[in-house]
Amino acid sequence: MPENEPAQTPPGSTAAMRRKPDHGEDSYRGSGRLDGKRVLITGGDSGIGRAVAIAFAREGADVAISYLNEEDDARDTAALVEKAGRRAVLLPGDLSTRDQCREVIDRTVRELGGLDVLVNNAAHQMTYKTVEEIPDEEWVNTFDVNITAMFRLVQAAMPHLGEGASIINTSSVNYDQPKPTLLPYATTKGAIANFTAGLAQMLGDRGIRVNAVAPGPIWTPLIPSTMPADQVAEFGKNTPLGRPGEPREVAPAYVLLASDEASYISGAVIPVTGGKPIL
Repeated sequence: MPENEPAQTPPGSTAAMRRKPDHGEDSYRGSGRLDGKRVLITGGDSGIGRAVAIAFAREGADVAISYLNEEDDARDTAALVEKAGRRAVLLPGDLSTRDQCREVIDRTVRELGGLDVLVNNAAHQMTYKTVEEIPDEEWVNTFDVNITAMFRLVQAAMPHLGEGASIINTSSVNYDQPKPTLLPYATTKGAIANFTAGLAQMLGDRGIRVNAVAPGPIWTPLIPSTMPADQVAEFGKNTPLGRPGEPREVAPAYVLLASDEASYISGAVIPVTGGKPIL
């Protein structure tokens, strides 16, 4: 359990964690399910994003990794992608700006020669005890990073996404069971689920699938960097499985949704919640 975990400043670092997450470095085995696909993963430097990057690369995909400023984590993830024999492209920068969203798409297409799968995974969260203490700029920034960036990235990606392409958005158990101390974050996760459902209908006639994954409590650097110590120590214990999930336990849902095996799955939200039901 993540007890006595040292606190970090956001967005956190994998290297600084006492109890390291398991991203599937030693366990994920690919079987060619994503051969030749060109992928952009936002928030791909650590946590769920790193696990997805590892799995995608071992399934045969080239991967562009967008991240804020976590250079060490990003380089470690890129090395794991390259060790799998696939190409890795690092794209630092703040996705809360329109220009960065466009630049990330443009560079991915230039470097990888196209775009087949867009994984909108980057997220920001902070803990607040009362609504009064949430700064206006914090509310706006959370929306800019968590949901507005998704819209901007999708819009910029549309000229490059053809029939059979896949868009995968990271929502959360919080879209159905919002944690009050994560009010800005939880609200954006509800918006992401709605955005996914609407966009899937909008893009269906183009043959582009849109789905979401809704993780429950997953052990990543975001947790010790955005939650108080008492919540970190209890993190994930309230699930039916009695523990937080590992990033490697979420990645297979993204692999399915990115693969051609999911050719008739669109508008879905797949829960990976340790047994917590989502309606």
